[in-house]
Amino acid sequence: MHLQSTKRLANDVEMPLFGLGVYKMTDRDETIAAITKALQIGYRAVDTAALYYNEAEVGEAIRHSGVPREEIFVTTKVWNSDQGYDNTLRAFETSLKKLNMDYIDLYLTHWPVVEKFVDTYRAIERLYNEKLIRVPGVSNHHQHHLEQLLAKANIAPIVNQIEVHPYLSQQDLRAFCAQQDIAVTAWSPLGRGGVLVDETIQSIAAAHGKSPAQIVLRWHLQNDIIVIPKSVTPHRIEENAQIFDFELAEQDMHKLDALNQNKRFGQDPDNFKFDF
Repeated sequence: MHLQSTKRLANDVEMPLFGLGVYKMTDRDETIAAITKALQIGYRAVDTAALYYNEAEVGEAIRHSGVPREEIFVTTKVWNSDQGYDNTLRAFETSLKKLNMDYIDLYLTHWPVVEKFVDTYRAIERLYNEKLIRVPGVSNHHQHHLEQLLAKANIAPIVNQIEVHPYLSQQDLRAFCAQQDIAVTAWSPLGRGGVLVDETIQSIAAAHGKSPAQIVLRWHLQNDIIVIPKSVTPHRIEENAQIFDFELAEQDMHKLDALNQNKRFGQDPDNFKFDF
């Protein structure tokens, strides 16, 4: 594995295993600088969303990066208030315009809004059929949400982006996704930093001469989980990517797997409420 390694998805599209998340990057210059830095050192995936209000900056940074558009994997998402069949199609047009692109690589339902997420995904299927997106997917979907989609979908979701980290390993959901050939991406792969003070993680980090963050990101990759760590700090953007020159032993993986507490730092897809 290396920084530009990819995972072959169910529809044979190659998705980078490692990318930059841009959640809460609201300062224009800082956002562009972070994406520029990431692309310079070899990142080839950027994960944004309508909610993040930085799609225009993502598009601008990519256009000026000197890296061909087709080499960069761009993900964005339809926000909850824009869900439903027609609304999703309109929301997609808005995102495409802000990004100033001809297509989006991966388009996701951001959260499974009750009574809307099935129709939302139906719209995503249409966008896929019209070749406006390369990969149809979802985010924050539990197994029962996926089962509802699979019962009706002509094209199964190819990616499910969920909260995963050593304190929330989601093994049952990951196993179901693997069975259905749905790739898993971890948002908040470091548990919003909350897992980095863990003594077990710190001791494994010390043994490898790596940071706790590098250990956790490597754990994800060895569990076949795609990661999109977020940072605006140049040295962290570099450090996060320096996880391809070592490997965690089986006993290290078992120790990290054993840290699961089913602890969420974000909201539960069965009970979420946002005030925006």
